Amino acid sequence: MLNCSSRTILRFSVYKLFLLTTDIILINLATYIALFFRFDGKIPVQYINIYMNTFIWLTLIKISVYYIFRLYTSLWKYASIEELLQIFFATLTGAVGSVAFGVVTHLTLPRTVYAISWMLTFLLIGASRLSYRIIRKLKNAPFINGTAKKRVMVVGAGYTGSMVIKELKKRPELKSTPVVIIDDDEKKHGSHIHGLTVKGDKRKIQEIAEQYRIDEIIIAIPSATRSQLKEILDECKKTRCKLKTLPALHELINGQVDINQIRDVNIEDLLGREPVKLNTEEISGYLKDEVVLVTGGGGSIGSELCRQIARFGPRKLIIFDIYENNAYDLENELKFIYKDKLDLEVLIGSVQDRKRLEYVFGTYKPGVVFHAAAHKHVPLMEGSPTEAIKNNVFGTLNTAECADEYGVKKFVLISTDKAVNPTNVMGASKRIAEMIIQNMSRHSSTEFAAVRFGNVLGSNGSVIPLFKKQIAQGGPVTVTHPEITRYFMTIPEAAQLVIQAGAMAKGGEIFILDMGQPVKIVDLAKDLIRLSGLEPDIDIEIRFTGLRPGEKLYEELLMAEEGLTATKHEKIFIGKPVHIDHKKLMQEINSLRGLIFGSGEDISDYIERLVPTYSKVG
Repeated sequence: MLNCSSRTILRFSVYKLFLLTTDIILINLATYIALFFRFDGKIPVQYINIYMNTFIWLTLIKISVYYIFRLYTSLWKYASIEELLQIFFATLTGAVGSVAFGVVTHLTLPRTVYAISWMLTFLLIGASRLSYRIIRKLKNAPFINGTAKKRVMVVGAGYTGSMVIKELKKRPELKSTPVVIIDDDEKKHGSHIHGLTVKGDKRKIQEIAEQYRIDEIIIAIPSATRSQLKEILDECKKTRCKLKTLPALHELINGQVDINQIRDVNIEDLLGREPVKLNTEEISGYLKDEVVLVTGGGGSIGSELCRQIARFGPRKLIIFDIYENNAYDLENELKFIYKDKLDLEVLIGSVQDRKRLEYVFGTYKPGVVFHAAAHKHVPLMEGSPTEAIKNNVFGTLNTAECADEYGVKKFVLISTDKAVNPTNVMGASKRIAEMIIQNMSRHSSTEFAAVRFGNVLGSNGSVIPLFKKQIAQGGPVTVTHPEITRYFMTIPEAAQLVIQAGAMAKGGEIFILDMGQPVKIVDLAKDLIRLSGLEPDIDIEIRFTGLRPGEKLYEELLMAEEGLTATKHEKIFIGKPVHIDHKKLMQEINSLRGLIFGSGEDISDYIERLVPTYSKVG
């Protein structure tokens, strides 16, 4: 069997033989056409005899000259004006050699024949060489048979990369043509997979993407860690290519990769956060065969909590939400997945409705409650502060008191980093909610705890869906301030850590999730634009609009007086409980209730009394 080097030599030899044969035909065709035109189609017999007696020698002279001028070693797929000049001088020298041969042998043709023959030879050989490049361009043109074809770079020269290339080649309906491969393994550089060459490592992605006019990059390394994937994506972002990837191994149900699983690269991939490791035994201990209630179960975090909880075999899962459409969609999704293996109950109602909550707790007797129901949109709550207090404070109080009254074992409040030194009503209301459950834990058999984290990517009302919509509309993408930063994690990661924290809860803790490093919102916007194959501020404008009411440049996860204690889970920490005067807290909350449900006067000053760290801005 021929090795790679032998196959390359063989291909090059066949290529040279093809050029040589073509040139022999074109040289003699040019001479015949020159004679034909010189004598208006009536070539005298004497010149036919001279041509027949000399054509072999003239052909050998010209081919030898062309060989000296390296017409058979140039890479014509890159032919340009320099190569055309090379042909010009080669054919001119060959023509002069032909004249010299005729003079020496006294077998000469008319001078006009030599001139016409040279011009035709130059044109025909030049056209034959440049046609190679034209045909190559047509072959790789973006439109073949009226169908747009994307030029694809495949990152990963392993089994999955090979499979992707093979599938793209044999499935024209995918409208993609693989043209080059990238891999970090130096041993694979220069090797070929299904006719494609491995050209280099990830550091060459931008250079090779420009060289090969790449439209799309497919990352075909399911075994890559999140941090490795992020490194590759950071290089891919330097190009203007559409980015796609295959699921990571931990995302695959059966461990098998399929070409149909190729998806767009998400902003989550760019965070580089590794999958959460759960203590499934610990979690199963408090969720399996238990009645679990999730308030706000149709929301972004609530619905993902329900998906994760369903995996641990609860006796009954209760979705409680005021918004029926989301709850209905989630119900259908879970029933499709689990069928009769999950006892699912969907209940519509508000946590502000104490009677409705008492009915739910009294009827279903939940053992574990995840309280995710809340108003969370900062600017909207600045415009409707009393609604934020009603839902986030008194909704939490109602649910927590019912949990205490009906003997719930564990109660986990979903909180936010905006509760730390809040500058808006939403954050202040969540801080009061934290204070309520910490206060409740002191005199209740229920284990109350809160979990505090930052923004979740892609949640309803978050910045990511807004940016995607703005990009789809052609821009501009609006960012409030060039220096604004936020903590981010994925929805599944947040939900899994909330469940894990619930397993650790003993009562009164505020669990703080490791959010990694804060991310600049403007960088997030730029990444999303690039993921769409566009260039920030060239294809899509980024426009700064100014901080909104209640918004601050950065968020914090910890108050100064709380301190931080590690847990046995590397991504979960505990804030030291802050002393709360039970009697004073309840007096202030009751006074707040009078304001909210009574006069409706400005509540900012009253919130400050409850949350001394609250400082209204905007």
